[in-house]
Amino acid sequence: MKTPPHWLLSHAKTHHSQLGEDGILEKILELLPERDRWCVEFGAWDGEHLSNTHYFIQEHHFSAVLIEGNTERAGALARKYEKSPHIHCRGQYVGWTPGNDLDSILKTTPIPKDFDLLSIDIDGNDYHVWKAVREYQPKVVVIEYNPTIPNGVSFVQKADGSVHQGCSVDALCELGREKGYEMVCVNKLNAFFVDRRFFPLFGIERNTPHDLRLDQSAVTWMFCGYDGTVFLEGHRRLPWHNFPIRAEAVQPLPRFLRKYPPTYGKFQKSLLSAYKRLCRFLGREG
Repeated sequence: MKTPPHWLLSHAKTHHSQLGEDGILEKILELLPERDRWCVEFGAWDGEHLSNTHYFIQEHHFSAVLIEGNTERAGALARKYEKSPHIHCRGQYVGWTPGNDLDSILKTTPIPKDFDLLSIDIDGNDYHVWKAVREYQPKVVVIEYNPTIPNGVSFVQKADGSVHQGCSVDALCELGREKGYEMVCVNKLNAFFVDRRFFPLFGIERNTPHDLRLDQSAVTWMFCGYDGTVFLEGHRRLPWHNFPIRAEAVQPLPRFLRKYPPTYGKFQKSLLSAYKRLCRFLGREG
């Protein structure tokens, strides 16, 4: 039987990670012919909570660079590892401009240029901080994407530290290929990439988001009827706010205009024209 492209999902196992990333990463690293046992994670929180690297630090004796921008958490992180010389903690936010990009931070540590594992999870600008990494080429990258965005959509939020919208898995797949990486696995929240030279080791023929991403349970699908009625299917909630998305709240047409236009009478045609003019005046029509 042919191995499915998403076979790495069967190795999901959670020790400290959120959704089985520990087991997936363990299998990915196991297949690599060369390893140096170095990892990087930001935002690292306390270095343990929902961490993609703590298991490898504890059980596989990895050296690490752990970066956390929150002052209180960064202090706790530094105290936790103050007697561990192979763990390098940095209390700062990772950005995408010279001086605050990951390259600049890693230069202050002894980490090798092609270290084993990079974990990126900063709830928004993940795409931009990875794009800015140019001098280092980690063998494996695990990076968060916005799970409410369906396959086939390439979306990237603007590069702004005050914005928290995230990016689509399609956008990360495109960026990865530009940077010399191939995607090997996608779970509900994270995409996993390997340096392209290792990709043949995984026996994956097709690695598009459509092939690798099985879970779209957080997606809300929107479509419209011929009569202009908008329908919602799928999750129909804002996941991070636990707030419903109601179809009636996103209807572009009032109920009396939701009919198939060829069946409009003269009066309804006039109403539609008037409604369009009103929407343009109010800035509600593009």
